[in-house]
Formats: sequence, C-alpha cells, structure tokens
Amino acid sequence: MNLPRHDDEAPDGTPAGTPAGTPCETPSETPSEALESLLGWLRRRVWTDTDELRCAEPGHPDGHVCGTAPEGEAAFDALRRALVERYGRARDLARDGAVDPSVTDLTGLPLLAPFGDGVVGMRGWSHGGRWIGLGAVRGPLGVRPVLVVAEGRSDPSGIPEGSTWLGGVLAATGRSLGAPRHGVDWAAVEDRLGTALPVDYKQLAEVFGEGAFDGYLRLYVPGSGGSGSDLAGNALRLADHARVRGGALWEPYEVYPAPGGLLQWGDTEQADTFYWLTEGRDPDRWPIVAVEDDYDSWVRFDGTITEFLYRLLTDRHHPFSTARYFDRHWFESYGEEGVEPDPTG
Repeated sequence: MNLPRHDDEAPDGTPAGTPAGTPCETPSETPSEALESLLGWLRRRVWTDTDELRCAEPGHPDGHVCGTAPEGEAAFDALRRALVERYGRARDLARDGAVDPSVTDLTGLPLLAPFGDGVVGMRGWSHGGRWIGLGAVRGPLGVRPVLVVAEGRSDPSGIPEGSTWLGGVLAATGRSLGAPRHGVDWAAVEDRLGTALPVDYKQLAEVFGEGAFDGYLRLYVPGSGGSGSDLAGNALRLADHARVRGGALWEPYEVYPAPGGLLQWGDTEQADTFYWLTEGRDPDRWPIVAVEDDYDSWVRFDGTITEFLYRLLTDRHHPFSTARYFDRHWFESYGEEGVEPDPTG
C-alpha cells in the first residue's frame, strides 16, 4: 500500500528536517494534536510496503524504528487507549523488567531486541505484517516511555509437517497454543444452543478469543459481551428474527435451530457472513457456507472451520482470500486484558 506523501515530507514520510524514526511534534501542539501526530507517524510505518525500518538511535540495528512516546501518565494512557481502539488487544511481552519467556520472533520478540535487558515493560500489537510496541525502557537518563515499530515474521511456506488445520492457522498468524486462552464453559454454551459444536472451533475460540483475522474476518466466540459477536446470543437473535419476520434473506437455507439450518460463526465489515450448515448429528462434519452482503450467491465449502480459515489466509484463489492482499497475516484481538506497564517505572 503506497501512501500519499505531502511536499514537506521526506521520502520516508517524516516531515523535512525531522530525524528518521522521530515523530514530529511542535511546542504549540495540543495534547490531542500531539496524539494525532504520533498516530499519523505510526500509520505510515505499520504496512510492510511503506518504508524500510531503520532506527535513528545510536547503536540500534535495522529492522525497527523507535518513536518518542509521550511523557506523563495521562498522555501515555491516551496513546495506549488509541492503539487498543485501532489495533485491538495487545500481547503482554514484558512487565516489571521480566520478559515473558514464551515470547519468540513469531510473537513479538523484535520489539524487545533493540533494548536488551533495559526493557521495563512492553506490550505488542501485530498489524499489517509488522509489530507495534508501547512500553518503557531503562537508559542512561533513567526510565523513558517508548513507541516502537518492528518487522514482523516471515510468512510461513505452508502448514507445519504433521500439524492440524488449527496448527496451520496458528503458524500463519504467528500464534501458539501457549498464548493466553479464552476460557469458555462449553457445556453451558452447547446446552443453550441445543447442539454440540465442532471440536476444532472450540479449540480455535479458546486460543484466539474475540477478534478478526487480518483485521477482516471477525470470529464469533461465546461470552464476547455486547459487541454482537457472541456465538450463542447471535444464533438466538437470528432465530427470533426468522421466526418473526421470515427467513427469506437466507433462502434457500433455513436458520438454526431448523433442521440443517445455518449457524453463524463469523462476518466481515463488508457484511460477508459465514455459517455452519448444521447437517447431520456430527458437528465435526458440518460444511461451511458463506455469502456476500447481497445474499445472492452462496458458496459452500466441504471442510472444517480451521481448514476454511487456513485456506482464506494462504490461498489466493479462495473466494474470500486475504492472501491476495497480505503477505503476512495476523489476528486482531478485540478488547483489552491486563494493565499497561507504568512508563515512569
């Protein structure tokens, strides 16, 4: 994605006369204007086809760039909230000087590497094939807040040998089974729905939680609150809609709990919707059906949800492919967990 450049910007997108990697701020900026300057600096760097990441800080290697995060608790918190709003829930990489030992190159280590053992705290977001980090580091002058953009992982060549389809989705998005899990009372959910659910879907929901693949396909999970993506709650709403207003929108299918009816598990901002066709007693054999916003042309996929998602992420010929647009893939988590490290230490 090639972003437009103003005449007063250097080739890398920074205003003329500003050292590479430093957000442009002026003494006359209000706090909200300073925040927008930081977010603008960040937007110009989060996509892999914008510019090379070469940090201007002495001794720092290529492959990342450090920005100047705002001083003060209120300004730092405003930036953190803005990042959560735009890029979803962050991964906790380090807290109180202790680095998460499970962090790897696939899960955010490039954000920590430039600072060595000086990291006080860091949280990371994966977006557009790069990593975004916000935290605090210790240097000669004490602890300071820092905003970082770092190169992401290389795109995997394929599903790992001996892996499941879920393993392929994990590999494609840089996730691991050791990542924080979204706890679900599946017995209660299935009792509420009146049906068992596919095993691989339950594993997928526990690993990823609520969010969207490539910031595009939103996964419905139980207990996702008021966002409209609670799996059981949405199923009951659709069933009520079909009962009161009729099911013409979904023809030639019916809506669950009608026998063989549609049970929705995802959607996109473009109003594409994704369902299981609940045929037969074995949910692990339910096919996937999907339709665009006009509800005119349905696509059937005879495979599991994890196979569907893996092919969506990696196959350019998939009807809903994101591989046509992104060389690297990520999962944008919604909501926020944990507490941001204090930038003052």
